[in-house]
Parts: sequence; structure tokens; C-alpha cells
Amino acid sequence: MAQHDHLADGSIRVRFEQGGTRIITFDSATFVTGFYQTDGGAGDVVVAASYAGVLCARMVMRGRPKGVIVLDCAIGKEAAGIAGLFYYEALGVPAAAADVMTAEMGNGTDLYDEGVISVANELAQLLGVRVGMSVTQAAKVLFDADVSTLDLTSDRENREVMLTNDKGRAIICTDSIAFARPEDKGANVLCTAGHTGRSVVNYIIDSAPWGFICSDGGIGKNDSGITALPLANAAGIPGASVSAQSARMGDGHSTYLDGEISACNDLASAKGVFVGQSAVDAAKCLLGD
Repeated sequence: MAQHDHLADGSIRVRFEQGGTRIITFDSATFVTGFYQTDGGAGDVVVAASYAGVLCARMVMRGRPKGVIVLDCAIGKEAAGIAGLFYYEALGVPAAAADVMTAEMGNGTDLYDEGVISVANELAQLLGVRVGMSVTQAAKVLFDADVSTLDLTSDRENREVMLTNDKGRAIICTDSIAFARPEDKGANVLCTAGHTGRSVVNYIIDSAPWGFICSDGGIGKNDSGITALPLANAAGIPGASVSAQSARMGDGHSTYLDGEISACNDLASAKGVFVGQSAVDAAKCLLGD
């Protein structure tokens, strides 16, 4: 175990070292390439005080890191400040970003010592990195993690029961209507996060939940993002969609917690669901007493 400056100016520092793995802070992602050309190592946790964009992610990946923490730079236009987190995820690397108001840009030491996590990709979340966690703690989580346990090929349902009524029915978040289970049939309200287009109709009808909320996928050409709603209505299943601008697609928890209803079928409307309603309230309406 060690903590020491790697360079005299402190722009690159090894903050923790054990068993050949290190936590290293960099003032810039641009320093990563040169460092690993001379160092020759790999599998470190890299903490770099650059934005979490794709360009910087390409630079950091030259070091073949085990995990990465960078800055969110206020997320920015088209979420460019954190787009690299999903680049890392696609390559199997857990990564997170710190709130730029908690740590200085261009100062890896300050990021490590003072930064607070604002967003993490799914792999980092699976390993235990959480929003609000200090960067120091998050880096240690990534350092200690066995990343070989991450299954990058299986479908992760992220299923959670959010509310149960006295009749045993529940509101359940899961990331896709394709993840409905037999026990949901005629029993549970599913808050999922794919679109509500024609390709999901069979999933809805076959699983026959008590009710459902999906995303409208931006509604799209010929209202294709919500075409499953009247078809579900004809099958006797109340359902609604949330605006894709209000909740993250692919994240059932965001559908439930952030979503705003943009469309619903007649059966859902009869239960009290309406356009502009929060998904939390709409789900309760679908659940009933």
C-alpha cells in the first residue's frame, strides 16, 4: 500500500497501490496516453480531471483501466459532458463522473480529495458506486471490485417492487416489458422503459399485466411510439406512455420516478390517468384501491 507523487509537479499522482493495482489521479485525460506508454501498466483506476466525454474516454482507454472517474462538466448540451460514460460501458469499464461544482477542472488531486459523484454508468452502479458518494470512496469501490463478475451479455431486469396494495397487487419497475414475469399477469402494474410501438404489443398481451406504463419513444412518425395503447385497450389492458423527454428510455425506475404521461388508452383514462400526470400518480391510479 502506498501514496506518493509520481511527478514532482503533482499532475499525475499514485494515490493508492496494492497488489500491482493503483488508483492514479491525472490533471488531464491527455496525460494518460503518455503515462502508460512509459509505464507499461494496465488495470488501474484512473481519476482524471477532464470532462466525461467520448474524446477523453478514448484517451483514457489507452491505459486499459479497471475503472474510471472523471468530471460531469455540468453535463452540457446533448449530455456531451457525460457521453463517455456509455462509451466506457460498451467496452466493459465501470465509470462515474463527479459534479463539477465539487471539484476543480484540471486538478486531479482536488477531484480525488473533494469530488462528489453525480452520475455513474450501469457497470459502476452494479459494483456499488452511488450518486452522492465521495470520489475517494468511489475510487476505492472500483479498486476493490472484481470486474470479472460483471456479466456484460445477460439482460439485467433491474426489477423492484415500488408499492403494494392490500389486495396484493404491486407497482413494479423493470427496464423492458419483455421482462414481465408470469406472476405479473392480472396482478401487477409494470413501469417499463421501452417504446409503446407495435413490436411490444405481443409482450403486453401475452403478459397481460394489471396495467402498464412505457415510454412514448418520442411518439415519432404516424404516432408509432404509442400504437400499442389502443391494441392493449382492445385486449382489456389499461396502459399509458410517458414522454421520452421526461424519463430516460431503458430505465424503468426513471419512467416511474421522472416520467410525465403523454398518452393513455381509454381503460387507463377511466381509472383516472391523464396527460400531464406524473407516472407515480398514474401508476397508483392503474393499481387501484
